[in-house]
Amino acid sequence: MTSTRIEAVIFDWGGTLTRWHDVDFHAESLALAEAVRRTPTPDDDHHAHAARLHRAGDVVWGRSRDHQQSATIADLFAEAGLDHDPDLLSAYYDFWEPHTSTDPEVRPMWEELRGMGLKVGVLSNTVWPREWHVGFFERDGVYDLVDGDVYTSEIPWTKPSPKAFGAAMEAVGVSDPAACVYVGDRLFDDVWGAHNAGLRAIHVPHSTIPPAQVGHTEGDPDATVMSLAEVPGVVRRLDAP
Repeated sequence: MTSTRIEAVIFDWGGTLTRWHDVDFHAESLALAEAVRRTPTPDDDHHAHAARLHRAGDVVWGRSRDHQQSATIADLFAEAGLDHDPDLLSAYYDFWEPHTSTDPEVRPMWEELRGMGLKVGVLSNTVWPREWHVGFFERDGVYDLVDGDVYTSEIPWTKPSPKAFGAAMEAVGVSDPAACVYVGDRLFDDVWGAHNAGLRAIHVPHSTIPPAQVGHTEGDPDATVMSLAEVPGVVRRLDAP
């Protein structure tokens, strides 16, 4: 009996295709609060709004961790009980933009995978809209190598739900999870989640995962890489008959 041949490699985004950055989440909340619709009342307090948004973020990401429930930026404001203007999100976008640079190893690595006849996909847990992520890839000159990409802000589920991995497989046009490898930096969302969905998993162990985002199980990856440049070689080994 021969093993299933690999047809696609699907990647996490933050901390995998981008280098991990520690983030000041208080500063993030202050930037996000710039989008609150302001009212000339005594309770219109920017710092209070930021504190509410920070707590809302903990709730929203807790639902992702524990129930694999997705969310959007609008859901953050709804959870905080605040009205917002999407046209005022520029401060929030500008806060995050320096953390979005694609790792320089991505393009040659994806070119090698495509040269091996494999599909390349992306599956990211995110509240950001698709156009932000696509814009980052286009800015860095790699989006032309993506066969399919899914951002959880546009589906009901987050990793590690098998349904999220199924959406990514559908996006790259592969139906058999055993024919897919997932590459990510998180042992719960990415490694355990991929295995639970029937995919193989490669771990990129460079991220410092905040304790509140660590799930109930740490998966055991099929391989660990210290550089994205190693991924094609690992895929070849996993694909050996």
